[in-house]
Amino acid sequence: MSIRGVIVGVGFLLLACLPLSCRPPVEIVIGSKKFTESVVLGEIIAQLAQSSSDAVQHHRELGGTRLLFNALRHGDIDIYPEYTGTIAQEILAGKRLPDDQAIHAALQPLGIRISQPLGFNNTYALAMQKETAQRLGITTISDLTAHPQLRFRFSHEFIDRADGWPGLRQRYGLPQREVKGMDHDLAYRQLSAGTIDVIDAYTTDAKISFYDLQLLQDDRQHFPRYDAVLLYRTDLADRQPAFVASFGKLTGHIHEEAIRSLNARTELGGETETQVAADFLKTTWGLVTEAPPDSVAARIGRHTAEHLDLVRQSLIPAILVAIPLGIWAAVKPAAGQVILFAVGVVQTIPALALLVMLMTPVNLLGLQSVGGGSITAIVALFLYSLLPIVRNTATGLRDISPPVRESAIALGLPATARLRLIELPLASPTILAGVKTAAVINIGFATLGALIGAGGYGQPILSGIRLHSTSLILQGAIPAALLALLAQGGFELAERWLIPKGLRLDQPS
Repeated sequence: MSIRGVIVGVGFLLLACLPLSCRPPVEIVIGSKKFTESVVLGEIIAQLAQSSSDAVQHHRELGGTRLLFNALRHGDIDIYPEYTGTIAQEILAGKRLPDDQAIHAALQPLGIRISQPLGFNNTYALAMQKETAQRLGITTISDLTAHPQLRFRFSHEFIDRADGWPGLRQRYGLPQREVKGMDHDLAYRQLSAGTIDVIDAYTTDAKISFYDLQLLQDDRQHFPRYDAVLLYRTDLADRQPAFVASFGKLTGHIHEEAIRSLNARTELGGETETQVAADFLKTTWGLVTEAPPDSVAARIGRHTAEHLDLVRQSLIPAILVAIPLGIWAAVKPAAGQVILFAVGVVQTIPALALLVMLMTPVNLLGLQSVGGGSITAIVALFLYSLLPIVRNTATGLRDISPPVRESAIALGLPATARLRLIELPLASPTILAGVKTAAVINIGFATLGALIGAGGYGQPILSGIRLHSTSLILQGAIPAALLALLAQGGFELAERWLIPKGLRLDQPS
């Protein structure tokens, strides 16, 4: 058992430290938000960057405004598409910013620059089914005041930001009380099904015409202009001057009808953002970029490697930390209560909240908080994996019968020898069961790493929800489930090697 333990321990350390694949250093890192237009713009920028750099990476669907802007400030990404209204009303809220020049001046001390507008205004609007709006006589946002029974569902970002629901309710005196947050793409489907009445929308959304929705007139001019721009780090101009100079191809040249068409081709036509961006650059400027076909097998293989990387880098350290903690908890009951309470509290924190909470300390340490290899995702998964292993280790050791302990003491064995030769082997079935549980939990939670660009099976699930594609969702959900089953089967095989023969549960009595 001791030789096996040393072999397993060394193997775990090597596996945790060695990279799964050799990745070239990335020179330009691009981010995009969790909606189709941002992903399309991000892909256009990425393909434009390929003409000046071979090492370009696009982190798709990273999340909302604050996450992207903080990632930009801390250097996790170099550039991402944004909107002037969002910058003035959300990012730099509280400052008087009458024009783009004022926005530029306010961003400069933060080490961030802003491009000229790309050429279209994608402002917020409220949308209803045309039939419902006509039946109730609603054409403007002011008309909503006469219908307090209407059910509002807004994107989670819109429901909290100053230029979203709080300011809108105050400006119009809206009386509605059934106002809840909902994923933006799911809200369109629920509105079409008639289970809700009003949602927030972007004026360039392709789904507005697809679902035949009516946009309500902003008769009190609450929403500002949201001109699409690029936010990028100041040092990007020094590192990649040719790329920054190429922005001139975009600024002022992407018009509202063009971006709406690109959105429609992706959301409704089933084309990939990569292909849509490549066609746009070729048609508009004759710029030929590589958009290799991405087969289902290639995507699943890529996401499998990313998912395994997340699980490996978080689960192995968790095993190496949790087993000693479990031993400590069993040997020192008072300390054990504190340890089990601490790891138990972590397990109760919602995964998304834990990811957000961890980003600040990770950034303060100068580590990568978003993107592939995100330390935030790895630390979150590490913390979630602790409880089953710590608890099972402590339980397995505590459940050893007193006569066995007394016999070992009577033989004159020191405490470390008793632990190594008798107690850990007897507790090994329970400990390995805890590791098995932690592995399954880790594989499932690792899908949430896609929310901060860490990749894995969560990426096709997020894209599938956004594009209303069951096929994409299944490309993430089915492999994740199979990987969890494979891990469980692997640990059951490991039991035959790690657990002494007389202690295996499948031995005849």
